[in-house]
Amino acid sequence: MEGDRETTEMRATKRRERQNALEHPDGDMGFCGWVLVIFSILLLLITLPISIWMCIKIVKEYERAIIFRLGRIVRGGAKGPGIFFILPCTDSFINVDMRTITFDIPPQEVLTKDSVTISVDGVVYYRVQNATLAVANITNADAATRLLAQTTLRNVLGTKNLSEILSDREEIAHSMQSSLDDATDDWGIKVERVEIKDVKLPQQLQRAMAAEAEATREARAKVIAAEGEMNASRALKEASMVIAESPSALQLRYLQTLNTIAAEKNSTIIFPLPIDMMQSFLKH
Repeated sequence: MEGDRETTEMRATKRRERQNALEHPDGDMGFCGWVLVIFSILLLLITLPISIWMCIKIVKEYERAIIFRLGRIVRGGAKGPGIFFILPCTDSFINVDMRTITFDIPPQEVLTKDSVTISVDGVVYYRVQNATLAVANITNADAATRLLAQTTLRNVLGTKNLSEILSDREEIAHSMQSSLDDATDDWGIKVERVEIKDVKLPQQLQRAMAAEAEATREARAKVIAAEGEMNASRALKEASMVIAESPSALQLRYLQTLNTIAAEKNSTIIFPLPIDMMQSFLKH
């Protein structure tokens, strides 16, 4: 835990150093650069008030603007939200959307640890945490995050068994989120959430698993039926012992059986004779 904490702190420190280096560049623009900037300012003043509409830019609440002056990021980093000014000849800017972005991970053919081929897809939620790093450190942060998510999905699931993938989706999603967040930290990307959407199994494996589950249920049903028969035999044994202690109880049982038969409206009624009456005939 302490090692992970130290690693996280070191990464955060390096990220702050890179951000400060981008937002506060060393050195100046040079003589030619200052000449071009002064010329742009003079041109702006000469063409007022028409040129002012080319200099005023507005970014929305969920956007940030990265201004480049002669190819270098302007001191202060991202601008916005609201109004900001640029020089028409020397400045250019890039808008960065800071809202959470969602994309689907295409179905990936993954070979699990127990040599089972499955198709898995997912969904990733991420946002741009640092607009300056997202523009200066990578060409296309969105495309890079999508490709990295596909690779991470295959790498993480390749170390899991099929049973672990089916039962531990939350743990797998958390592991993927941590891996993606660490990898995209240098790009100014914050991966907020990763979810496994669906796990598709081959048809043969589905039939095998269904047969296994059916056999397991049948075996469990037979065990339950055997336990019921055993409990019933014990109950009958106890009932026979009670009846043996009181012979009149057997006669009451006969009458109860006769009542049950008569309630079903049968055409034939069997009336059992008491065994005591038959004993005299058996003796003769």
